[in-house]
Amino acid sequence: MFPPPPQDPEAVLRRAVNRLSRRMRAERPHDGLPSGRLGVLAHLYRAGPATPGAMAAALHVQPQSLTRTLAALAADGMVVRTRDAADRRQYVVELTERGFAAMARDVRHGDAWLRERMDTELNDTEREVLRLAAALLDRLAADE
Repeated sequence: MFPPPPQDPEAVLRRAVNRLSRRMRAERPHDGLPSGRLGVLAHLYRAGPATPGAMAAALHVQPQSLTRTLAALAADGMVVRTRDAADRRQYVVELTERGFAAMARDVRHGDAWLRERMDTELNDTEREVLRLAAALLDRLAADE
C-alpha cells in the first residue's frame, strides 16, 4: 500500500494550486485558445513586444515549442513579427488587436467562472484571504 499524501503546508499548497489550475483549464471555453497560445498572448499583453528568446525564457518553455506556437499565432493574425531595430538578426513579436481580443475573451470567461465560484463558495473574509494569497503566489512565482 502507498503512504498517504504528505500534509506539510508546501505539499497541501502545491496540490491546491495544481487542482485549481486543472479545474480552470477544464472550464475554458470549448472554442478557446489552447493554453500555450493563451499564455504567449498574455505574456505579450503584460510585458509588451519581445524576442522569441526572451519570451521562451520568461515563459519557461523550450524555444522550439515557442517557435511552433508563434507560427500558429502569426498564421491566425494574433501576433506580428518585425525585425529588431537594435539587432537586425532578431525578430520582435508583438500582440495584434485580433490576438488581444481572443485573449481577452478567454480571460473574461475564466474570470467569470472563478468569480462565480468565489461568490457561491466563499464568504467575504475568505475572498479577501484569497486576494491576499494571490499577491503572495505571484511573488513566489516571480523569476529571481
